[in-house]
Amino acid sequence: MSNDLSRRTFLQLGAVTAGALVVGQMLPPAVAQAAQDAGMVNTQGDGFVPSMCEMCVWRCGLIAKVKNGRVVKLDGNPDHPHSRGHLCVRGQSGLFNTYDPDRITTPLIRVGNRGEGRFRRASWDEALDLTASNMLAIREQYGAQAMVFSSTHNLSQVQFENLLYAYGSPNYGTQRSLCFNAMIVANLMTYGLEEPERIYDDQLSYIILTGRNLMEAVSTSETGELSEAIARGAHVVYLDPRFTKTAAKASEWLPIKPGTDLAFHLALLNVIIGEDLYNHAFVAQYTLGLEQVAEEVAPYTPEWAAPITGIDADRIRRIARDFAAAAPHALAHNGWRTSNFVNSFQTQRAITVLNALVGNWNVTLRAGGGESSGALGTIPQPPYPRISAQRLDHVPSRFPVVPLKIGVFQELRDSIISGEPYQAHGWFIARQNPVMSLPDRARTLQAFEKLDFIATVDIVVNDTAWFSDVILPEASYLERYDPLLPVGDRVYIRQPVIEPQGEARSALWIYKQLGERLGLGDYFQYADEEDYIRQQLAPLGVTLEEIRARGYVELPPHEEAGFNWNTPSGKIELYSETLDRVGFAGVPTWEAPPEPPSGQFYLLTGKVAQATQFGTQNNRMLHKVADEPRLWLNDSVAADRGMVDGDWVEVSSAVGSVHIRLHVTPAIRPDCVYLTPGYGHLSQGLTTAFGVGASDSVLHVTYTDPVSGSQALTQTFVTVRKV
Repeated sequence: MSNDLSRRTFLQLGAVTAGALVVGQMLPPAVAQAAQDAGMVNTQGDGFVPSMCEMCVWRCGLIAKVKNGRVVKLDGNPDHPHSRGHLCVRGQSGLFNTYDPDRITTPLIRVGNRGEGRFRRASWDEALDLTASNMLAIREQYGAQAMVFSSTHNLSQVQFENLLYAYGSPNYGTQRSLCFNAMIVANLMTYGLEEPERIYDDQLSYIILTGRNLMEAVSTSETGELSEAIARGAHVVYLDPRFTKTAAKASEWLPIKPGTDLAFHLALLNVIIGEDLYNHAFVAQYTLGLEQVAEEVAPYTPEWAAPITGIDADRIRRIARDFAAAAPHALAHNGWRTSNFVNSFQTQRAITVLNALVGNWNVTLRAGGGESSGALGTIPQPPYPRISAQRLDHVPSRFPVVPLKIGVFQELRDSIISGEPYQAHGWFIARQNPVMSLPDRARTLQAFEKLDFIATVDIVVNDTAWFSDVILPEASYLERYDPLLPVGDRVYIRQPVIEPQGEARSALWIYKQLGERLGLGDYFQYADEEDYIRQQLAPLGVTLEEIRARGYVELPPHEEAGFNWNTPSGKIELYSETLDRVGFAGVPTWEAPPEPPSGQFYLLTGKVAQATQFGTQNNRMLHKVADEPRLWLNDSVAADRGMVDGDWVEVSSAVGSVHIRLHVTPAIRPDCVYLTPGYGHLSQGLTTAFGVGASDSVLHVTYTDPVSGSQALTQTFVTVRKV
């Protein structure tokens, strides 16, 4: 479907046009008054304003160039450690999100059936009153647990969670089980922290990347550091069934069989322990459980792993020896998109143990700084009400080691459908798109049918908003304040560059207004966004005006405290008694993954440099530079089936099917196909993205790792036929 046709259809469906049409016609919003007050922009509306990007979770520092009151260019802030003067293509495209003609700039209330896309304009008072009245009615009739809350990780999440906990619901859905629960829980069980920070120092000489496609899944500073390490001569071993841009830059590309990364890493442990190549002093002083690991991995020789992984035994042995020889300047990267198979947790555990054995702590790994600082002030509030209701995602009853703040999103969705252990009746969603992100889209829409009320906070009518009862328009990240972000020894600010378009408002304002209507005003004791930040800055003796002008302030010096791993033993736990006690393997162990039946393929998914998850496909700049989304199929397989590049094919799984064009290539294993996520949108309110590509969520079957709760995305098998 062309963009012109999709927009015509969208306009025929009704009153969303109040939000979609007006933005394209209106005058540009004025430059932010705060920027003028700080002297960063002159009276003609020209100048430069420091802030932070939000085109992904890396949150790079940026400098916004403003001309005639309009943002015309975004550049990396050289004073921010995540950007270091650079922005990726997504970061540079951020102004196209702010000036998207499909922006909603007024609250919308549904007037048609769900999924018709028929809404009417509403005032903030009406939209907030309607949202609050529905939430109050649900709590009164069914209990607070009947209301589900979900949000993607962001700086205002602290106030989203404040609303959730004050309301009294235990049901919190985050995207992490769809992305990296396996990594987080493995790190918690080994190190006692979610994710160590990786150090790409001048001596780092050996890197193993397990599916971490850093050259396309760009994390600006880390991607740059990897590039610099490669330029210095670091040896990079890259495991991936697909030849990506990272594979092109690696010293060795290993097209490993999907689901067998675990066997590869167990074999590395076998060699390093069996040949006595580990760091004896580090292991003896800082770890426990070597004996249990050694006993477990003894059978997992390179010869055992070779037929499983498709990687030659001699090569596995050589990589293990070279990795140990490079220690401690050797890094086995934990990865990010680690939700691949139900055995991915064991893979992540093996990686954490591998790093510990070579003693690379404080050399290539260290404790991360996180996003909180005891030096910042907090907003006063009363204690939260006690919550006793069972969670719909079965944490911790079924998933005892999954943190409550992470949860198991797909299980929450499935419990809405089953009505067990109780029926949910409402869903409040902020900056998240479960219709696109959760596996098996048909089941997510089925869950929506079970609900009495759905409210969404976003800047556009995404696929989830398309099915919502109320849409609350948030200001874009160039138009608002968010809570401050500590990074290292500094605190950075996200501040408005221009005033919000139309009636869009910040999340801090939305949550406060909604909280007050719910009778929870004591949990939101800030007058406005500027007052919120002033309260954070108060202990530092710094004014809001000071941090606005520079974009950051220095934290006061403090003595470095000795680091203790936050595990029960206070050491790195190669063997985890916690896991053993709740019925899971205490050390990394082999779990064979399922394989596709004859004639079927593993469905691979992964990130690209021109898109962020499911949220940027409507960005017009990124749309122009992105490749047409196609299904990757191995060239020899295509030839055998009489298929050629550009053919239309039907891709089918156990839960759905899509039609898409073929990309025939030798750059993928013959037993795999690959589909870029984030396309195939249902919302006709996205006039650039609608009708483009196909949705992988239509195809993904729901499989959940019993330890970490990760959704096993690659465990979906598909057939491909020409149409």
